[in-house]
Amino acid sequence: MPVKKLRQVFIVARDLEAQARFYRETLGLTEQFRDGTRWVQFQAGDVSLALASRDEGMGAPLGAAVPVLEVADLDATLATLTAQGHVTRGVRDMGAHGRTAGVEDPGGTFVVLFQRAG
Repeated sequence: MPVKKLRQVFIVARDLEAQARFYRETLGLTEQFRDGTRWVQFQAGDVSLALASRDEGMGAPLGAAVPVLEVADLDATLATLTAQGHVTRGVRDMGAHGRTAGVEDPGGTFVVLFQRAG
């Protein structure tokens, strides 16, 4: 169940457009990808920083900063976590982008696990 890398961090935005302007115009981050008013992703070195709408936030609370950890085998990772008694949130298939699932760590912090497609 090894983690390959920290892929990104996303923030569940209270005001996606205002927050996107802040990261783009005030902090000077380059916008990498946008899905309308659902998701805005910025280049931030080797790790991206994204803003998620409440719908895209996978149940994380508004304002939460959520780490996204890339794993080689999402199903095996979820099976291990479930066997250890951790509660995971449903798998989301994003087609060519990959699949994700959420889990809370023992302190209640929401973490997303990601597996690349293919």
